[in-house]
Amino acid sequence: MSEMTPDAVRHLAGLARIALSDEEITKLAGELGAIVSAVETVQSVAGEDVPPTSHPIPLGNVFRNDIVGDTLTTDEALAGAPDHDGTRFRVTAILGDEQ
Repeated sequence: MSEMTPDAVRHLAGLARIALSDEEITKLAGELGAIVSAVETVQSVAGEDVPPTSHPIPLGNVFRNDIVGDTLTTDEALAGAPDHDGTRFRVTAILGDEQ
């Protein structure tokens, strides 16, 4: 298992701007050491012919064509509104003065 020293954890915490107690640093040193060891094991098994991947199957976005349809006029949109100013919906403020 790779050794992760408390000083290395303290340094990484400083880079990430995370405040850690001495107990947390000691605990994380062991946990991060186990993670580094696991990564080293995978690296030793993966050969040059194995491409690095983040997912076992390829990912792709599914898009649909944009089709312009019938839209509401301003009057139609505001017809069911409980309150409006003629061009926009009017709603009660939900934030206080701290905005």
